[in-house]
Amino acid sequence: MKFTVTQENYTMIADVEAIGKDLLIKITGGDTPHIGTVTTLTKMTDLETIRYPSHDGRLHKDDVLAVRVGKMIQADLPGSCTITAGVHVNHISKKQIMVSALMSKNLGEQIKKWLEQTNFDAPEPVYYSDNENPQ
Repeated sequence: MKFTVTQENYTMIADVEAIGKDLLIKITGGDTPHIGTVTTLTKMTDLETIRYPSHDGRLHKDDVLAVRVGKMIQADLPGSCTITAGVHVNHISKKQIMVSALMSKNLGEQIKKWLEQTNFDAPEPVYYSDNENPQ
């Protein structure tokens, strides 16, 4: 499922893939989409983020977008969720930076609505009991 929002001359995209009951969300956009951060969460666990170094050694800040989306959808998650984020706008303006918060909020609202309307009826995994072993 693909969700988009455009403001101040750039577009942000959230590409959501269901893998069983788990979600992989890729937030990209701007002039040079990339993977700057990886954020993980479930309904019951805190968000955790890894920030990759950028071209000049500073750490990417795209987790600001991922965390906003993650917190908005956390209560509705059917399983685990991994969010990659990487939005780069060449020579970004202060106004473009400011609207990025509203843009990620908009994406979060779109994903939340989709989650509320989607049936994640994936089969439950079957495990060996404590006294069973693979044959």
